[in-house]
Amino acid sequence: MAQENVQVPITGKIISVDVKEGDIIAEGDIICILESMKMENPILAPVAGTVAKVGITADQTVKPGDTIVVIEYE
Repeated sequence: MAQENVQVPITGKIISVDVKEGDIIAEGDIICILESMKMENPILAPVAGTVAKVGITADQTVKPGDTIVVIEYE
């Protein structure tokens, strides 16, 4: 099974995490909300699949390259 590693695009703070391990998600579903420069940015799933790992928590400060989630897909 292939894996997609979704990473943080910009420095900011995670406001909410909308998925958990084991969730089945569709391409375009919101994974989390990232606040940066007083703007809320939804982070969307690039592929449909199953959430294998969640690497963030709400209220966590993140930087580019940090893993948000790992999605397993076929």
